[in-house]
This record gives sequence, structure tokens and C-alpha cells, in this order.
Amino acid sequence: MVWALVGILLGIIVGFGIDVTIPVAYTKFSAVILIGILDALFGAIRAEVTRDQYNATIFISGLFFNIILALVITYLGDKLGLDLYLAATVVFTFRIFSNVGITRRALLQRWLGKKSKEENNQVSL
Repeated sequence: MVWALVGILLGIIVGFGIDVTIPVAYTKFSAVILIGILDALFGAIRAEVTRDQYNATIFISGLFFNIILALVITYLGDKLGLDLYLAATVVFTFRIFSNVGITRRALLQRWLGKKSKEENNQVSL
């Protein structure tokens, strides 16, 4: 998990250092790709924090599946003249908020559990 975060930070730093412009025609596609990546990332963070079974293979396959699914939905919507990319955006955003909420609750419960154990140890002394 640490290497994934290091890779993401390195990617962000390199991304800010490179001057790349995305044509307006591809903004929908790049937006759903970014949100698909964030969904997979926050899902992996949730799995790590809640001590579910984190598996790098599942993370990578989910990452690529999210990207491909978002691209296909956006492409089909583009060909049909519909804004189907909004559906992918809404679903991925909902999943991101759900994963962040679960992660926050797990971290808060862990922190409160440690705090109550410390208080119990001080009272028993």
C-alpha cells in the first residue's frame, strides 16, 4: 500500500511538471478515467484500513475494469448523443463517498478504541 501511495505522489509531481493540454473533445473521457481511478484507489484504502482482504491483483483488475467501463459508457453516450458519462460520474462519485465514509468510521472507531483502552489503563493504576 505504501508503494501505491508513493507512486501516486510521484505521478502527481510529474503531472504538474509536464505541460500537457487535453483537447476539449476528450475532457469527458479524461474526467471519467480520473474518477474511475479515484474509485479504485479509495476502495483499496478502505480495504486496507478496515482490514478486509486487500489484494494487489484485485486492485489492479478493478482499476482497469473501472477505466474500461467508464470509457465504454462515455463512448456509447457520445455516439448516441447522450451524456451517459454523467451516469458513470455519479456512480463512481457515490462509491468514492461510500468508501471514504467507511474508512473514516473505521479510523474513528480504532482511535476511540485506543483512547478508551488508555483511559482504562490509567484508572486501573
